[in-house]
Amino acid sequence: MKRFSYRERDYAFGQAMLTLRTTIGLTQAGLADLLGVSRRAVGEWEAGSSYPKAHHLQHVMSLAVQQQAFAAGREEEEIRAFWKAAHLKVLLDESWLSALLNQPSPPPAPVPVEEAGGAAVESALPASPSSVAQSSQPGHSPLSVVPAGRRVPAARGPRVDWGDALDVPSFYGREGELTTLAQWVVRERCRVVCVLGLGGIGKSALVTSAMHQLAEHFQVVLFRSLRDAPSCEALLEECLQVLAPQPLDLGAADLDRRLGLLLEYLREQRVLLVLDNLESLLLEGEAGGHLRPGSEGYARLLLRLAERAHQSCLLLTSREKPAELRVLEGRQSPVRSLRLGGLEVAACAQLLTEHELVGSPQERAHLVERYGGNPLALNIVAETIADLFAGAIGQFLAQDTLVFGSISDLLDEQFARLSALEQTILYWLAIAREPLTLEELRALLVARLSPVQVLEAVDGLHRRSLIERGQRPGSFTLHSVVLEYVTAHLVEQMAGEIVQGRLSLPVQHGLCQAQAKDYVRQTQERLLVVPLLVRLQSASQGRVAVEERLRSLLDEVRTWAQEAQGYGPANLLALLRLLRGELRGLDLSHLALRGAYLQGVEMQDASLAGATLRDTVFTEAFNAARSVAISRNGEYWAAGSWRGEMRVWQQGGQSLHLVWQAHTDTVSTLAFSPDERLLATGSWDGTIKVWDLERGTLSGGQVTLLWTSWQTDSIQGLAFAPDGRVLASGGDGAIVQLWDATSGTNLQMLLGPPSPVYTVAWSPDGSLLASGGFDGRIRLWQMQGTQPAMCVQTLAGHTNWVLGLAFAPDGTQLASGSLDRTVKLWDVASGRVRQTFTEHTDRVRAVAWSPDGRTVASCGFDETIWLWEVERGNSRTALHGHTAAVYAIAFTPDSRSLLSSSEDGTLRVWDVESGQCVRIIRGYAVSLYDVAWSPDGTQLASAGSDTLVTIWDVVGRGGGTQPRVLRGHRWNVRGVAW
Repeated sequence: MKRFSYRERDYAFGQAMLTLRTTIGLTQAGLADLLGVSRRAVGEWEAGSSYPKAHHLQHVMSLAVQQQAFAAGREEEEIRAFWKAAHLKVLLDESWLSALLNQPSPPPAPVPVEEAGGAAVESALPASPSSVAQSSQPGHSPLSVVPAGRRVPAARGPRVDWGDALDVPSFYGREGELTTLAQWVVRERCRVVCVLGLGGIGKSALVTSAMHQLAEHFQVVLFRSLRDAPSCEALLEECLQVLAPQPLDLGAADLDRRLGLLLEYLREQRVLLVLDNLESLLLEGEAGGHLRPGSEGYARLLLRLAERAHQSCLLLTSREKPAELRVLEGRQSPVRSLRLGGLEVAACAQLLTEHELVGSPQERAHLVERYGGNPLALNIVAETIADLFAGAIGQFLAQDTLVFGSISDLLDEQFARLSALEQTILYWLAIAREPLTLEELRALLVARLSPVQVLEAVDGLHRRSLIERGQRPGSFTLHSVVLEYVTAHLVEQMAGEIVQGRLSLPVQHGLCQAQAKDYVRQTQERLLVVPLLVRLQSASQGRVAVEERLRSLLDEVRTWAQEAQGYGPANLLALLRLLRGELRGLDLSHLALRGAYLQGVEMQDASLAGATLRDTVFTEAFNAARSVAISRNGEYWAAGSWRGEMRVWQQGGQSLHLVWQAHTDTVSTLAFSPDERLLATGSWDGTIKVWDLERGTLSGGQVTLLWTSWQTDSIQGLAFAPDGRVLASGGDGAIVQLWDATSGTNLQMLLGPPSPVYTVAWSPDGSLLASGGFDGRIRLWQMQGTQPAMCVQTLAGHTNWVLGLAFAPDGTQLASGSLDRTVKLWDVASGRVRQTFTEHTDRVRAVAWSPDGRTVASCGFDETIWLWEVERGNSRTALHGHTAAVYAIAFTPDSRSLLSSSEDGTLRVWDVESGQCVRIIRGYAVSLYDVAWSPDGTQLASAGSDTLVTIWDVVGRGGGTQPRVLRGHRWNVRGVAW
């Protein structure tokens, strides 16, 4: 029989249409009226399930131009992109486009919008099952879509941060519940509303649908899932960064301060805050609804928002009612709870029809009754009926032994029927804790499988409703109920195997992935490795027995062929590390370590003889990086240290490629040639060196030096011309010099005032070279072929040293950062300041312009990295995490990530959209800056880059005396005296 299939939606097009409509300032109904189409049609465009016709899209583009919804100067580019994305068979009418773009630009005309107020409340209530199904799709309200973690200033519609909300492919029934929520949230303005119900009953789908329908009554809408049990402090920081008009520095703010700030913003703005899966924070096995140890902050959050006056609403979902809300709710109280029962039979019948099941009305009603109207259970069992009984409900009902009463029993039965590959994919999605694509899944599997095999397994799981589509195109993830079940099942089964001395699951699945984003890896450790260790200790009667078992398994695995070891050794090491706190003296010889995270782990005297390392992360033996650079296409990442050492990585910073001692002093500046073949390094030792990366090898420890130039003063800035033929340098010698990039021949010396030059930057077309330095001025040098370059403009505005320069990709603007704590954007043609950013609280050290031209990043001595929205002219977010001055930053070619180096000894990789630190590369080599003998000569004090003062007993106390460590400094300690 014909199988039910899920149509692939074009989420990218849908989101683009949604964003454009809200920028224009129209609701769905308003746009539909202008175009002469139904509101449902507009909803389908924004859901990515259909495309507009050519004449409709022309009308939308005309409105967008009229309302100035496109970025200035990019109208033609964006219209062509929309036309291409809509997959229209009709070619774009060039004469129409030319006429549209060349017409006079009047001020934005008013556009029709739906009325707010009482009538709007009625419009928020469900009209019919079909309209409810449409409005449940992401983008079916006048929303300004904001990626997770990204803060965007309010425009005409509410700002919406979807977080990790999933798409709701279909939604049936619940008209009464939607009406109740609208009544409580909009009309009665309740402060806290909790939606309760069994797992899979549809709480998240209901709340998501309500969120879309009611969003127009709020200024800001935020959705966050609690299924990974984030700390209350972390959740509050995410919310505050969205709600605050300017990014906040919350590094030192305690829970009370963050709660106070949240309440302030909830009073100032009308906010709908949705927190999904609150049950993840509640104790299991007791009916009181009490929070787990460590989650006490959420109790204060619930009470604060329930008891204090504000104009916003907290909308929760949970399987149990939290104890904090029990005494506060009531019919006249601003705290309410709505308990969901099963879907009504009519709505369930619609769901079953999607799966093309056949049966009488009585049989359908009987099936619905058997599973309590639970949508998740019905979706799962529907595929069983389709697979085993050709869709005949009656035949299935006749097999009483196949019918189970609970979700857990149903999942047990479904899981047992899965193939080994399907089970493995479920396990990996539970481990990943975020959506994965097919290629990402294939890369994780131990067995080498074809794309077709993985696709077939994923398709089977999707048909059974065991996995869902993620927000990323082509990605898949688990429903919260299934995630919880699979996680518990994996931990239970893996514990049983380890106790019995079998390692099938540990070999096939790595519980803690070294290459994962840092916050994901920490979640894996907390929700997978720690519970597994607790189970092992319970089963083995104590810590010593567990360690003996794990070490004996390591010895056994060592005898296997390395290709057969899979993730087994890495999992055993993760357990030993948590159990012991270190891995000193451990025999790791002849093991295959795949995905092991060993950064920051003490491994003194551990043996790795004959071991094979794959995707394994150690603490790298490098001193704090002073400079960083990323090559044009992202092939290489480079970092230069305070000690003169160079390190080059490949594969997005994951694979160490080259390490060598490049200079005798600090590597202060780096530059890649445009073809990625050459790397120029400049140092305080007064030398410029150019290296050939293609002729270097990590094993050989040598990199080919093409040429070097000796000078008497420190080198502070380097930049290759866009054609790669010329290298510009600046330094304490107060001269900008131009060098032949291949031979090292000095081509020109650009003489200005006798002032050190700290930074240089080329315009994208190579016609201008900008230099800045000690006198606070920026000079623009016009290149004239073989003729001497001329200073054609001097930009004055900074009041202290200029340490960072970066041209916009189109060459029309120049960004500068200064010790005067400001970042300025200059118009290159006029020499005037367009914008000045003043959020830094200490000296600015460097600036970088993203390759897509949208973002300027700056860093400095205030330990903070700021991201600035160029078009909007304001700060977008502040990146916090470094604990000392940040010296250098560099964007990846796709503008999605930012690399930073700090005096705290770490390199950090940041996700630009969310502002999260996704990876930390730590070093442990310490620079020694000063030593001093005690007056009696029996003790020696040392100070260095580890922020510590160490006192060593050197006379008369034996060699085993531990040194005393004085802590308290936050930065490098450069001097010590008795």
